[in-house]
Amino acid sequence: MDFNDSPDEAAYRAQVRAWLEANAPKAAVGGDDLEGGTKDTMAASKAWQAKKAAAGYAQITWPKEWGGPGGTPIQQVIFNTEEAKYPVPPNPFAIGLGMCVPTVMAFADEATKKRFVGPALKGEEIWCQLFSEPSGGSDVAAARTKAVKAPDGSGDWIIDGQKVWTTGAQFSSFGIVICRTDPDQPKHKGMTMFWVDMSDPGIEVRPIHQMSGGSGFNEVFFTGVRVPDSQRLGAVGDGWKVSLVTLMNERLAVGGSSGAGWKEFMDAARNITGLDGGPALKDQALREKIADWYVQAEGLKHTRNRTMTALSRGQTPGPESSIGKVVAATQMQELANSAVEMLDQYGIINDPALAPLGGGFHASLMSAPGLRIAGGTDEILKNIIAERVLGLPGDIRVDKDVAFKDLPTGR
Repeated sequence: MDFNDSPDEAAYRAQVRAWLEANAPKAAVGGDDLEGGTKDTMAASKAWQAKKAAAGYAQITWPKEWGGPGGTPIQQVIFNTEEAKYPVPPNPFAIGLGMCVPTVMAFADEATKKRFVGPALKGEEIWCQLFSEPSGGSDVAAARTKAVKAPDGSGDWIIDGQKVWTTGAQFSSFGIVICRTDPDQPKHKGMTMFWVDMSDPGIEVRPIHQMSGGSGFNEVFFTGVRVPDSQRLGAVGDGWKVSLVTLMNERLAVGGSSGAGWKEFMDAARNITGLDGGPALKDQALREKIADWYVQAEGLKHTRNRTMTALSRGQTPGPESSIGKVVAATQMQELANSAVEMLDQYGIINDPALAPLGGGFHASLMSAPGLRIAGGTDEILKNIIAERVLGLPGDIRVDKDVAFKDLPTGR
Protein backbone atom coordinates (compact mmCIF):
# COMPACT_ATOMS: atom_id res chain seq x y z
CA MET A 1 0.00 0.00 0.00
CA ASP A 2 1.13 3.55 -0.76
CA PHE A 3 0.81 5.29 2.59
CA ASN A 4 0.89 8.74 1.01
CA ASP A 5 -2.46 10.40 0.40
CA SER A 6 -3.74 10.40 -3.14
CA PRO A 7 -4.47 13.90 -4.51
CA ASP A 8 -8.16 13.50 -3.61
CA GLU A 9 -7.32 12.20 -0.14
CA ALA A 10 -4.85 15.02 0.46
CA ALA A 11 -7.50 17.56 -0.52
CA TYR A 12 -10.01 15.93 1.81
CA ARG A 13 -7.49 15.88 4.67
CA ALA A 14 -6.82 19.58 4.17
CA GLN A 15 -10.58 20.25 4.22
CA VAL A 16 -10.96 18.25 7.44
CA ARG A 17 -8.03 19.97 9.11
CA ALA A 18 -9.43 23.39 8.28
CA TRP A 19 -12.85 22.50 9.66
CA LEU A 20 -11.43 20.99 12.85
CA GLU A 21 -9.16 23.98 13.41
CA ALA A 22 -12.19 26.25 13.19
CA ASN A 23 -14.64 24.08 15.15
CA ALA A 24 -12.94 21.51 17.41
CA PRO A 25 -12.50 22.35 21.09
CA LYS A 26 -9.04 23.54 22.06
CA ALA A 27 -9.42 22.37 25.65
CA ALA A 28 -11.38 19.55 27.25
CA VAL A 29 -14.92 20.42 28.29
CA GLY A 30 -16.23 18.54 31.31
CA GLY A 31 -14.44 15.31 32.21
CA ASP A 32 -13.47 12.20 30.30
CA ASP A 33 -15.87 10.01 32.28
CA LEU A 34 -19.32 9.35 30.83
CA GLU A 35 -19.79 6.34 33.06
CA GLY A 36 -20.67 8.51 36.02
CA GLY A 37 -23.31 10.28 33.96
CA THR A 38 -21.83 13.77 34.45
CA LYS A 39 -24.15 16.32 32.84
CA ASP A 40 -21.41 18.64 31.59
CA THR A 41 -19.53 15.84 29.88
CA MET A 42 -22.62 14.35 28.25
CA ALA A 43 -23.78 17.79 27.10
CA ALA A 44 -20.37 18.45 25.53
CA SER A 45 -20.45 15.06 23.77
CA LYS A 46 -23.91 15.70 22.35
CA ALA A 47 -23.00 19.21 21.22
CA TRP A 48 -19.87 17.98 19.41
CA GLN A 49 -21.82 15.16 17.75
CA ALA A 50 -24.49 17.60 16.56
CA LYS A 51 -21.85 19.92 15.14
CA LYS A 52 -20.20 17.06 13.24
CA ALA A 53 -23.57 15.89 11.92
CA ALA A 54 -24.44 19.37 10.62
CA ALA A 55 -21.13 19.50 8.75
CA GLY A 56 -21.38 15.98 7.33
CA TYR A 57 -18.68 14.44 9.50
CA ALA A 58 -20.76 12.36 11.94
CA GLN A 59 -20.97 9.21 9.78
CA ILE A 60 -19.03 9.93 6.62
CA THR A 61 -19.83 6.65 4.83
CA TRP A 62 -23.59 6.86 5.39
CA PRO A 63 -25.67 7.71 2.29
CA LYS A 64 -27.13 11.17 1.89
CA GLU A 65 -30.70 9.99 2.43
CA TRP A 66 -29.74 9.03 5.98
CA GLY A 67 -27.83 12.22 6.81
CA GLY A 68 -24.34 11.25 5.72
CA PRO A 69 -22.36 12.65 2.79
CA GLY A 70 -21.99 9.27 1.08
CA GLY A 71 -18.22 9.37 1.52
CA THR A 72 -15.65 6.59 1.42
CA PRO A 73 -14.30 4.48 4.29
CA ILE A 74 -10.83 5.97 3.81
CA GLN A 75 -12.33 9.45 4.28
CA GLN A 76 -13.72 8.25 7.61
CA VAL A 77 -10.25 7.01 8.56
CA ILE A 78 -8.76 10.40 7.62
CA PHE A 79 -11.30 12.28 9.72
CA ASN A 80 -10.82 9.99 12.72
CA THR A 81 -7.04 10.45 12.51
CA GLU A 82 -7.28 14.24 12.41
CA GLU A 83 -10.00 14.46 15.07
CA ALA A 84 -7.83 12.44 17.48
CA LYS A 85 -5.40 15.38 17.61
CA TYR A 86 -7.95 17.50 19.49
CA PRO A 87 -9.33 17.21 23.06
CA VAL A 88 -12.81 16.29 21.87
CA PRO A 89 -15.35 14.98 24.41
CA PRO A 90 -15.97 11.25 24.94
CA ASN A 91 -18.02 9.46 22.30
CA PRO A 92 -21.05 7.61 23.73
CA PHE A 93 -22.51 7.23 20.23
CA ALA A 94 -20.04 4.70 18.81
CA ILE A 95 -22.04 1.59 19.71
CA GLY A 96 -25.27 3.04 18.37
CA LEU A 97 -23.90 4.48 15.15
CA GLY A 98 -21.36 1.73 14.52
CA MET A 99 -23.40 -1.33 15.48
CA CYS A 100 -27.04 -0.83 16.49
CA VAL A 101 -28.36 1.75 14.04
CA PRO A 102 -26.78 0.02 10.99
CA THR A 103 -28.69 -3.10 12.08
CA VAL A 104 -31.89 -1.04 12.29
CA MET A 105 -31.13 0.41 8.85
CA ALA A 106 -30.67 -3.07 7.41
CA PHE A 107 -33.72 -4.80 8.89
CA ALA A 108 -36.33 -2.31 10.14
CA ASP A 109 -39.25 -0.91 8.16
CA GLU A 110 -39.03 2.55 6.60
CA ALA A 111 -41.01 4.27 9.34
CA THR A 112 -38.65 2.92 12.02
CA LYS A 113 -35.59 4.00 10.06
CA LYS A 114 -36.93 7.52 9.62
CA ARG A 115 -37.76 7.71 13.31
CA PHE A 116 -34.35 6.67 14.65
CA VAL A 117 -31.52 7.26 12.17
CA GLY A 118 -31.59 11.07 12.20
CA PRO A 119 -31.74 11.56 16.00
CA ALA A 120 -28.96 8.99 16.53
CA LEU A 121 -26.75 10.69 13.95
CA LYS A 122 -27.23 14.08 15.62
CA GLY A 123 -26.44 12.70 19.07
CA GLU A 124 -29.95 13.22 20.38
CA GLU A 125 -30.42 9.56 21.28
CA ILE A 126 -27.95 6.89 22.43
CA TRP A 127 -28.21 3.15 21.76
CA CYS A 128 -26.84 0.06 23.50
CA GLN A 129 -26.36 -3.54 22.42
CA LEU A 130 -28.02 -6.21 24.58
CA PHE A 131 -26.37 -9.51 23.60
CA SER A 132 -24.19 -11.15 26.29
CA GLU A 133 -25.78 -13.08 29.15
CA PRO A 134 -24.45 -14.48 32.46
CA SER A 135 -24.58 -18.09 31.25
CA GLY A 136 -23.43 -17.41 27.69
CA GLY A 137 -20.88 -14.61 27.66
CA SER A 138 -19.53 -14.17 24.15
CA ASP A 139 -21.55 -17.14 22.88
CA VAL A 140 -24.41 -15.03 21.55
CA ALA A 141 -26.22 -18.16 20.37
CA ALA A 142 -26.55 -19.33 24.00
CA ALA A 143 -29.06 -16.54 24.76
CA ARG A 144 -31.71 -17.59 27.27
CA THR A 145 -33.60 -14.30 27.45
CA LYS A 146 -36.93 -15.31 25.98
CA ALA A 147 -39.59 -13.56 23.96
CA VAL A 148 -43.02 -15.19 23.71
CA LYS A 149 -46.19 -14.06 21.98
CA ALA A 150 -48.59 -12.25 24.29
CA PRO A 151 -51.53 -14.50 25.24
CA ASP A 152 -54.11 -11.89 24.25
CA GLY A 153 -53.60 -12.51 20.53
CA SER A 154 -52.40 -8.95 19.88
CA GLY A 155 -49.22 -10.12 18.14
CA ASP A 156 -47.08 -8.38 20.77
CA TRP A 157 -44.09 -10.09 22.39
CA ILE A 158 -43.28 -10.41 26.10
CA ILE A 159 -39.55 -10.37 26.96
CA ASP A 160 -38.09 -11.82 30.17
CA GLY A 161 -34.45 -12.44 31.03
CA GLN A 162 -31.10 -10.86 31.83
CA LYS A 163 -28.25 -9.36 29.85
CA VAL A 164 -24.79 -8.43 31.13
CA TRP A 165 -21.69 -6.48 30.07
CA THR A 166 -23.96 -3.97 28.32
CA THR A 167 -21.86 -0.86 27.70
CA GLY A 168 -23.60 2.47 28.23
CA ALA A 169 -27.02 1.03 29.12
CA GLN A 170 -27.36 3.51 31.98
CA PHE A 171 -27.53 6.50 29.63
CA SER A 172 -29.02 4.83 26.53
CA SER A 173 -32.42 5.72 25.10
CA PHE A 174 -32.86 2.55 23.06
CA GLY A 175 -31.22 -0.84 22.53
CA ILE A 176 -31.26 -3.90 20.31
CA VAL A 177 -31.81 -7.22 22.08
CA ILE A 178 -31.45 -10.83 20.92
CA CYS A 179 -34.05 -13.20 22.38
CA ARG A 180 -34.90 -16.90 22.32
CA THR A 181 -38.26 -17.29 20.56
CA ASP A 182 -38.26 -21.02 19.76
CA PRO A 183 -36.46 -23.35 22.20
CA ASP A 184 -37.38 -26.35 20.05
CA GLN A 185 -34.79 -25.21 17.48
CA PRO A 186 -30.97 -25.61 17.78
CA LYS A 187 -29.29 -22.73 19.53
CA HIS A 188 -28.25 -20.85 16.38
CA LYS A 189 -31.87 -20.93 15.24
CA GLY A 190 -35.03 -19.95 17.00
CA MET A 191 -33.71 -16.50 18.01
CA THR A 192 -35.21 -13.15 17.07
CA MET A 193 -33.93 -9.57 17.34
CA PHE A 194 -35.95 -6.61 18.62
CA TRP A 195 -35.34 -2.98 19.40
CA VAL A 196 -36.52 -1.78 22.81
CA ASP A 197 -37.13 1.48 24.62
CA MET A 198 -34.75 1.54 27.60
CA SER A 199 -37.18 3.69 29.60
CA ASP A 200 -39.72 0.83 29.69
CA PRO A 201 -40.67 0.21 33.35
CA GLY A 202 -39.96 -3.51 32.86
CA ILE A 203 -36.29 -2.82 32.08
CA GLU A 204 -33.93 -2.38 35.04
CA VAL A 205 -30.32 -1.28 34.53
CA ARG A 206 -27.76 -1.98 37.25
CA PRO A 207 -24.29 -0.51 36.61
CA ILE A 208 -21.39 -2.84 37.42
CA HIS A 209 -18.76 -1.14 39.57
CA GLN A 210 -15.45 -2.03 37.95
CA MET A 211 -12.05 -2.12 39.59
CA SER A 212 -11.02 0.81 37.36
CA GLY A 213 -13.47 2.94 39.36
CA GLY A 214 -15.85 3.35 36.44
CA SER A 215 -19.13 1.68 35.61
CA GLY A 216 -19.07 1.30 31.86
CA PHE A 217 -20.67 -2.15 31.93
CA ASN A 218 -24.17 -2.93 33.17
CA GLU A 219 -26.53 -5.74 34.06
CA VAL A 220 -29.93 -5.32 32.41
CA PHE A 221 -33.04 -7.17 33.59
CA PHE A 222 -36.20 -7.66 31.51
CA THR A 223 -39.40 -8.41 33.41
CA GLY A 224 -42.56 -8.72 31.34
CA VAL A 225 -41.39 -6.16 28.78
CA ARG A 226 -44.09 -5.89 26.13
CA VAL A 227 -42.99 -4.93 22.61
CA PRO A 228 -45.14 -4.82 19.47
CA ASP A 229 -44.19 -7.00 16.53
CA SER A 230 -43.26 -3.81 14.63
CA GLN A 231 -40.16 -3.63 16.84
CA ARG A 232 -38.86 -6.89 15.45
CA LEU A 233 -35.67 -6.67 13.34
CA GLY A 234 -35.59 -9.34 10.66
CA ALA A 235 -37.77 -12.42 10.38
CA VAL A 236 -38.89 -14.47 13.35
CA GLY A 237 -36.16 -17.05 14.00
CA ASP A 238 -33.53 -15.16 11.98
CA GLY A 239 -31.97 -13.43 14.98
CA TRP A 240 -28.60 -15.13 14.52
CA LYS A 241 -28.29 -13.84 10.96
CA VAL A 242 -29.27 -10.35 12.10
CA SER A 243 -26.80 -10.46 15.00
CA LEU A 244 -23.93 -11.31 12.64
CA VAL A 245 -24.37 -7.90 11.00
CA THR A 246 -23.96 -6.26 14.40
CA LEU A 247 -21.06 -8.47 15.51
CA MET A 248 -19.09 -7.89 12.32
CA ASN A 249 -19.24 -4.15 12.92
CA GLU A 250 -18.48 -4.56 16.64
CA ARG A 251 -15.29 -6.59 16.22
CA LEU A 252 -13.93 -4.13 13.69
CA ALA A 253 -14.80 -1.22 15.98
CA VAL A 254 -12.98 -2.60 19.06
CA GLY A 255 -9.96 -3.92 17.18
CA GLY A 256 -7.59 -1.31 18.56
CA SER A 257 -6.56 -0.39 22.06
CA SER A 258 -5.90 2.67 24.12
CA GLY A 259 -3.67 3.52 27.02
CA ALA A 260 0.06 3.83 27.62
CA GLY A 261 2.18 1.74 25.24
CA TRP A 262 5.73 0.47 24.87
CA LYS A 263 7.17 3.94 24.13
CA GLU A 264 5.76 5.35 27.37
CA PHE A 265 6.99 2.27 29.22
CA MET A 266 10.52 2.73 27.83
CA ASP A 267 10.55 6.43 28.75
CA ALA A 268 9.46 5.57 32.28
CA ALA A 269 12.12 2.83 32.54
CA ARG A 270 14.83 5.39 31.77
CA ASN A 271 13.87 7.38 34.85
CA ILE A 272 13.14 4.55 37.31
CA THR A 273 15.90 3.09 39.47
CA GLY A 274 16.34 -0.65 38.98
CA LEU A 275 17.45 -3.33 41.43
CA ASP A 276 21.13 -2.65 40.75
CA GLY A 277 20.79 1.05 41.42
CA GLY A 278 20.94 2.04 37.74
CA PRO A 279 18.09 2.85 35.33
CA ALA A 280 15.56 0.04 35.05
CA LEU A 281 15.96 0.20 31.27
CA LYS A 282 19.37 -1.45 31.58
CA ASP A 283 17.80 -4.65 32.91
CA GLN A 284 18.18 -7.25 30.17
CA ALA A 285 14.96 -9.10 30.97
CA LEU A 286 13.03 -5.85 30.85
CA ARG A 287 14.61 -4.92 27.53
CA GLU A 288 13.53 -8.26 26.08
CA LYS A 289 9.94 -7.53 27.11
CA ILE A 290 10.06 -4.11 25.47
CA ALA A 291 11.40 -5.68 22.29
CA ASP A 292 8.52 -8.16 22.26
CA TRP A 293 5.98 -5.36 22.74
CA TYR A 294 7.59 -3.37 19.94
CA VAL A 295 7.34 -6.31 17.54
CA GLN A 296 3.70 -6.84 18.51
CA ALA A 297 2.94 -3.14 18.02
CA GLU A 298 4.51 -3.20 14.57
CA GLY A 299 2.49 -6.30 13.67
CA LEU A 300 -0.70 -4.57 14.81
CA LYS A 301 0.17 -1.47 12.81
CA HIS A 302 0.62 -3.43 9.60
CA THR A 303 -2.50 -5.50 10.25
CA ARG A 304 -4.42 -2.22 10.53
CA ASN A 305 -2.71 -1.11 7.32
CA ARG A 306 -4.23 -4.14 5.62
CA THR A 307 -7.63 -2.98 6.78
CA MET A 308 -6.91 0.51 5.45
CA THR A 309 -5.81 -1.00 2.15
CA ALA A 310 -9.12 -2.87 1.89
CA LEU A 311 -11.03 0.32 2.74
CA SER A 312 -9.10 2.40 0.20
CA ARG A 313 -10.05 -0.15 -2.48
CA GLY A 314 -13.70 -0.07 -1.52
CA GLN A 315 -13.54 -3.55 0.00
CA THR A 316 -14.98 -4.76 3.30
CA PRO A 317 -12.38 -5.84 5.89
CA GLY A 318 -12.66 -9.52 6.75
CA PRO A 319 -12.33 -11.58 9.94
CA GLU A 320 -8.64 -10.64 10.22
CA SER A 321 -9.84 -7.59 12.17
CA SER A 322 -10.26 -9.97 15.12
CA ILE A 323 -6.45 -10.27 15.30
CA GLY A 324 -6.06 -6.68 16.45
CA LYS A 325 -8.17 -7.02 19.58
CA VAL A 326 -6.69 -10.34 20.70
CA VAL A 327 -3.13 -9.03 20.50
CA ALA A 328 -3.77 -5.45 21.61
CA ALA A 329 -5.85 -6.31 24.68
CA THR A 330 -3.36 -8.93 25.90
CA GLN A 331 -0.40 -6.63 25.29
CA MET A 332 -2.13 -3.79 27.11
CA GLN A 333 -2.64 -5.95 30.19
CA GLU A 334 0.89 -7.41 30.21
CA LEU A 335 2.55 -4.05 29.60
CA ALA A 336 0.52 -2.25 32.25
CA ASN A 337 1.15 -5.00 34.81
CA SER A 338 4.93 -4.83 34.19
CA ALA A 339 4.83 -1.04 34.45
CA VAL A 340 2.97 -1.06 37.77
CA GLU A 341 5.48 -3.58 39.17
CA MET A 342 8.41 -1.49 37.91
CA LEU A 343 6.98 1.67 39.49
CA ASP A 344 6.64 -0.14 42.83
CA GLN A 345 4.42 1.77 45.28
CA TYR A 346 3.96 4.61 42.79
CA GLY A 347 2.34 2.22 40.34
CA ILE A 348 -0.90 2.05 42.30
CA ILE A 349 -1.32 5.82 42.56
CA ASN A 350 -4.06 7.13 40.27
CA ASP A 351 -3.69 10.82 41.15
CA PRO A 352 -2.69 12.66 37.94
CA ALA A 353 -0.71 15.15 40.03
CA LEU A 354 1.45 12.44 41.60
CA ALA A 355 1.45 9.37 39.35
CA PRO A 356 3.69 8.84 36.30
CA LEU A 357 1.80 9.62 33.08
CA GLY A 358 -1.10 10.85 35.18
CA GLY A 359 -1.84 7.31 36.34
CA GLY A 360 -1.87 6.02 32.77
CA PHE A 361 -0.36 2.61 33.53
CA HIS A 362 -2.68 2.15 36.51
CA ALA A 363 -5.71 3.02 34.36
CA SER A 364 -4.60 0.62 31.61
CA LEU A 365 -4.14 -2.24 34.07
CA MET A 366 -7.60 -1.71 35.57
CA SER A 367 -9.41 -1.45 32.23
CA ALA A 368 -7.55 -4.14 30.25
CA PRO A 369 -9.66 -7.10 31.49
CA GLY A 370 -12.77 -5.33 30.23
CA LEU A 371 -11.23 -4.91 26.79
CA ARG A 372 -10.58 -8.66 26.70
CA ILE A 373 -14.34 -9.17 27.11
CA ALA A 374 -15.67 -6.42 24.84
CA GLY A 375 -16.38 -7.51 21.28
CA GLY A 376 -15.88 -11.19 22.09
CA THR A 377 -13.58 -12.95 24.54
CA ASP A 378 -10.07 -14.03 23.54
CA GLU A 379 -11.28 -17.62 23.11
CA ILE A 380 -14.11 -16.65 20.74
CA LEU A 381 -11.84 -14.46 18.62
CA LYS A 382 -9.07 -17.08 18.47
CA ASN A 383 -11.62 -19.52 17.07
CA ILE A 384 -12.59 -16.95 14.43
CA ILE A 385 -8.95 -16.40 13.48
CA ALA A 386 -8.22 -20.13 13.37
CA GLU A 387 -11.22 -21.06 11.26
CA ARG A 388 -11.80 -18.03 9.04
CA VAL A 389 -8.30 -16.56 8.65
CA LEU A 390 -6.01 -19.59 8.89
CA GLY A 391 -8.48 -22.10 7.46
CA LEU A 392 -8.01 -24.61 10.27
CA PRO A 393 -10.71 -27.23 10.98
CA GLY A 394 -13.57 -25.93 13.06
CA ASP A 395 -14.23 -26.98 16.64
CA ILE A 396 -16.41 -30.04 17.06
CA ARG A 397 -19.84 -28.71 18.03
CA VAL A 398 -21.90 -31.55 19.45
CA ASP A 399 -24.80 -29.18 20.15
CA LYS A 400 -25.14 -28.00 16.56
CA ASP A 401 -28.34 -29.92 15.76
CA VAL A 402 -29.71 -30.30 19.29
CA ALA A 403 -32.84 -28.38 20.31
CA PHE A 404 -31.94 -25.57 22.68
CA LYS A 405 -34.38 -26.82 25.32
CA ASP A 406 -32.49 -30.11 25.43
CA LEU A 407 -29.12 -28.49 26.19
CA PRO A 408 -27.95 -28.30 29.83
CA THR A 409 -28.00 -24.48 29.64
CA GLY A 410 -31.33 -24.34 27.82
CA ARG A 411 -33.49 -25.08 30.85
